[in-house]
Amino acid sequence: MILHFVFIRFKSALQAAEKQELYGAIATLRNVVPGIIDLKAGPNVSLEGLNGGFLDGFVVTFESPEARDAYLTAPDHIAVAERLVAAADGGLSGLIVYDMAA
Repeated sequence: MILHFVFIRFKSALQAAEKQELYGAIATLRNVVPGIIDLKAGPNVSLEGLNGGFLDGFVVTFESPEARDAYLTAPDHIAVAERLVAAADGGLSGLIVYDMAA
């Protein structure tokens, strides 16, 4: 199993409705990309203050490394990823991606 974490620092001008639309687009990936066991997305709720400005994120649980690899090249994932990069403060520098074997 692979846990695929993505942390996002959205542009300050991004409206709440736009953010919700992106969360919806992320959620639909579970229905169109094989090998996804679970997907959770939402704002950071930690009280520690150690988020480095990354206030939103999601985690995808894949059944295998191969499922994660297929996801990375899936057209639906690429379309959502491009939208996230465009909405992130600083483009790619407004994202952190971290994968972990579970």
